Amino acid sequence: MSSLLSLAIWTPIVFGAVLLALGRDEQARAVRWIALIGALAGLLVTLPLYGGFQTGTAAMQFVEKAVWIERFNINYHLGVDGISFWFVPLTAFITVIVVLASWESITERVNQYMGAFLILSGLMIGVFTALDGMLFYVFFEATLIPMYLIIGIWGGPNKIYAAFKFFLYTLLGSLLMLIALIYLYNQSGGSFDIAAWHKMPLSSTAQTLLFFAFFAAFAVKVPMWPVHTWLPDVHVEAPTGGSAVLAAIMLKLGAYGFLRFSLPIAPDASREWAWLMIALSLVAVIYVGLVAMVQKDMKKLVAYSSVAHMGFVTLGFFIFNDLGVSGGLVQMIAHGFVSGAMFLSIGVLYDRVHSREIAAYGGVVNTMPNFTAFALLFAMANCGLPGTAGFVGEWMVILGAVKANFWIGLAAATALIFGAAYTLWMFKRVYLGPVGNSHVKELTDIGSREFLILSLLAIAVLAMGLYPRPFTDVMDASVAELLKHVALQKLN
Repeated sequence: MSSLLSLAIWTPIVFGAVLLALGRDEQARAVRWIALIGALAGLLVTLPLYGGFQTGTAAMQFVEKAVWIERFNINYHLGVDGISFWFVPLTAFITVIVVLASWESITERVNQYMGAFLILSGLMIGVFTALDGMLFYVFFEATLIPMYLIIGIWGGPNKIYAAFKFFLYTLLGSLLMLIALIYLYNQSGGSFDIAAWHKMPLSSTAQTLLFFAFFAAFAVKVPMWPVHTWLPDVHVEAPTGGSAVLAAIMLKLGAYGFLRFSLPIAPDASREWAWLMIALSLVAVIYVGLVAMVQKDMKKLVAYSSVAHMGFVTLGFFIFNDLGVSGGLVQMIAHGFVSGAMFLSIGVLYDRVHSREIAAYGGVVNTMPNFTAFALLFAMANCGLPGTAGFVGEWMVILGAVKANFWIGLAAATALIFGAAYTLWMFKRVYLGPVGNSHVKELTDIGSREFLILSLLAIAVLAMGLYPRPFTDVMDASVAELLKHVALQKLN
């Protein structure tokens, strides 16, 4: 049981390395099957984690520790608690979906594409499970490399611009985080143990500086307004699989960082600057929702939608009550399913028509009725319809926000109106009405592979929406412990 997290990290990475060594596109069929086997193996090794996870405790579980760089007291130290647990199987699940979704659309350098995704999957799981500050930083930064290559090699016409923008934005923020980690290492007497940092008494000035250093790294990754401008460009240029993984998992790395670093290490500063985080989150929820309404490109619309939905996450974290923080975590997981499904649905249309423009479609329901049924479900989930995953987290955050301040809750609730407006407006123009043009008239409905992908996502969206308790039960103890820690530090 003790090596399950290492298996979750290294199984996809090893398969990815094997794929990189396989060579040319003549072996593309074999490459795809090896990639699928690797992704499924990566998912299977995460399943025993749920059976062995003990709810009701905030302690780290499945802990592994080995000396890595002895001179600097850097350890290979892994573990999960209720806050990080669900992101391990979620990452592995989305990887399987992306491999299946890229089965036919990627025809060049297939081994490098699949290899990059599997390696990225392992690295992202490493971020969620690292309990050593330097190990976290290495995994956090290493995720940039495969994603940069995925955008830069298999992206659209402006792929190089988008890849550079993605890399520079995220790297610059991370450099400030590195300085913060080195400061904490020195202050703690030479330890990179994140749990030890949580217990360190720090002055108000030190906490404020650390808070903004972490903010620089994590806010860009979420991305929060106004450092969100890289995301629409990257989504538009990235291949479908790249967009799905970016929205479903990579944006969560930043939000997770706030819970693992900012709140517990700088609790006083987190409370002092909560007004700023709440203000930025509400701007993302409201203003970016309005920006999404005027988009002509489907991918750009869903990209702005992602910024708005992630605004709920950061809002939930900084209202400091159990409903808000748990709601933010649930929203992260739900957004992983829903946004991934939205981007993959756009990919299904793009593979057939080679256009993401809303105006290029119209009346798709007439030629693709099965696909439209799935698209409608995902659109409803994106609106936050009760009974879907998209509703649960947003509702919990709104309840938590009202509990903290009625006007903040009211402002957050307006996002449900905007979300419904831009999602249904897009759905109406793309799918409903008479057949829009000859391209739409010639469309063929989804095949068995696409049906399987969308069915898996539909089951996840409905299961979480109808019965979210397995998700919240895992989180409750860790969320309560985090809030207790933040409150105690404030009193001290």
